[in-house]
Amino acid sequence: MIGAATSFAQAKRSITVVTEPNARVWINGVLYGTTDENGKLEIKTVPPGRRTLRILAPNFAEVNRPLPPTQRGEIKIALIETRDPAELAFHEGERQATLDRAKAEAAYRKAIAANPKLISAHVGLLRNLAEGRSYEKALVALRELRKVSPRNAEASAIEGRIHKDLGDEAKAIASFKRAIAEGGGFQPEAYAGLGLLYQSRAEVLGDDVDQQRAAYNEAAKNLKTAVEQLSGAPDAATIYQLIGMIYEEQKRYKEAIALYEDFLKTFPDSAEAEAVRSFIVQIKKEMAIQQ
Repeated sequence: MIGAATSFAQAKRSITVVTEPNARVWINGVLYGTTDENGKLEIKTVPPGRRTLRILAPNFAEVNRPLPPTQRGEIKIALIETRDPAELAFHEGERQATLDRAKAEAAYRKAIAANPKLISAHVGLLRNLAEGRSYEKALVALRELRKVSPRNAEASAIEGRIHKDLGDEAKAIASFKRAIAEGGGFQPEAYAGLGLLYQSRAEVLGDDVDQQRAAYNEAAKNLKTAVEQLSGAPDAATIYQLIGMIYEEQKRYKEAIALYEDFLKTFPDSAEAEAVRSFIVQIKKEMAIQQ
């Protein structure tokens, strides 16, 4: 159960990455945010153990470096400007990804043409096509990606989302489980995908209470694992609330309250914090009525 004893806000260390402005920062493949105009990003919920930092700033070469289990405080990371045509095209794809999917696709393809082994460009192209619902082209891009990176956990997680969107639950589950295996058990995107799949399944099983309960339980289990692995990263905020909705639907009120209280510890300054506090109040009122 997610509660005070297992709070994700506890037993975490804090680091501040100091590098170039507007640099995105990942820890073990989980995006934690973007550095500010001074090149700083504070991460307050770094999970214990040895981790890997990935830094990507526009027009600079990507940096991957180990994050030792005892390292805290400021971490200064110098980046080197790149003139590599493939890397520059990849950066253009990343810039266009939220602006113009067609231009992003063209840039990613340009990067791959310049360097067919640039895995980040293959993944960028795949994600861009999948999120733009160009599923046939995405599956072709996936096959090309696997020629250079056969066991790519992120790619398999995206594949799972494609099959889920296409309504093929069996293939989606297989892809998500493959992603988890390829990630050595760590793949929050795949766990979240499984959770959402089982949640959707539960919502159409209203006439079969037992199967609905089983589907909701499976959804909550996978979403909880995703939250644990995200360890306070921004994407975790939405997943917390999805789990809470499942608990409330199942009238698991004590677990819902514990979950929401943990959310408030992990994201005390969140824009959703006030709404989450109101959820707790409403649940306590409902519990009082039922007593």
